[in-house]
Amino acid sequence: MANGLKGIKTVRDFELEGKVVFLRLDLNVPMEDGKITDENRITASLPTIKYCMEKGAKIVMASHLGRPKNKDDKEFSLEPVAKRLQEHLNAEVILVEEPDSDAPKALLQSLKKNQLILLENVRFEPGETKDSVEFAQKIANYADIYINDAFGASHRAHATIHALPSVMTQKGIGFLIEKEINMLDSLLQNPKRPYIAVMGGAKVSDKIAVIERLMDIVDGFIIGGAMAYTFLKAQGLPVGKSLVESDKLKYAKEMIERIEARDKTILLPVDHVVSKGFNDTNTLRTTKDVAIGEDEMGLDIGPQSLKNFSSALREAGTIFWNGPMGVFETEAFSKGTFGVAKAIAESDATKIVGGGDSAAAAEMSGFADKMTHISTGGGASLEYLQGDKLPGLEILRNKRA
Repeated sequence: MANGLKGIKTVRDFELEGKVVFLRLDLNVPMEDGKITDENRITASLPTIKYCMEKGAKIVMASHLGRPKNKDDKEFSLEPVAKRLQEHLNAEVILVEEPDSDAPKALLQSLKKNQLILLENVRFEPGETKDSVEFAQKIANYADIYINDAFGASHRAHATIHALPSVMTQKGIGFLIEKEINMLDSLLQNPKRPYIAVMGGAKVSDKIAVIERLMDIVDGFIIGGAMAYTFLKAQGLPVGKSLVESDKLKYAKEMIERIEARDKTILLPVDHVVSKGFNDTNTLRTTKDVAIGEDEMGLDIGPQSLKNFSSALREAGTIFWNGPMGVFETEAFSKGTFGVAKAIAESDATKIVGGGDSAAAAEMSGFADKMTHISTGGGASLEYLQGDKLPGLEILRNKRA
């Protein structure tokens, strides 16, 4: 077992028959007009729920959804999620309107074999984001075993992630967190070589801590997306109106030097897809080389950059991908991101995709099923990789183990 899980029990370690299991899940799915647009987080939670059902547990599930201001924000109701869970589990899911009430306690007494309880959005309760022990104690009064399977929320010290396991003795993780941590540990311990980290997205500042941690582990970095323009400008290259973090130019320049001093590679774009404005596809053109005109902004990597990146990825033994290569939501600027997704998919490497935009890009590219693992938690996976301790995991750790 990888050491990220040292001293933490899993759902397999408990006798579940007849016990009330409180499952903190991450069912925070994207919605539009009350409809779920991507149900990956629901399907990722199913193995742990089904296991608990098979073992004869009484199940109370909980999750947050979005950032509601209060319980009148009905657009953040978990009702559509309850419906989908019902269909997936072929069981009745009873939605309890008031998470901070005695309703679950009463329901549990008469709960039938094919019924599960789902608490309404825990963020409807002010105590959730305040890590309230009072709110946690209400739940602890009717629950026997606490299982956290909400990887995407484990970097937050909220009541159902942190305060609740602090007042319960029987606690552990589900299959999803177990897989997430084992996969992320494989990026830090004995990765297959060469190991390439593909970094993209808007800001260098968001990635500094991860770059620092990976610098001594990886064999090379590929950098695209808007963060690449900060690196190019740091080398004195013209980037026009492209997004640049001026306060990070010195860092970018030093980072390139440090990577090269370690005999590692760093690949940056050598051409770009540019236009005169963010949503302007009329002035779109592909540059012949690395230079961007002064009234233009880079919005995607160009074809030669994609070729260079793809050939490096083909040779890789391990790939960690975090961040798109351009504004992939707009078709005209999506070729770089989807091309990189294709190159990663076709590689024989262990391929791990950080959550958030990279997960969305992997899905949209049509290559998601070719990845070894797509993380369900963007912020949580980055924080874990940069060496931060996740409150939701640390509270489960037996310090003597």
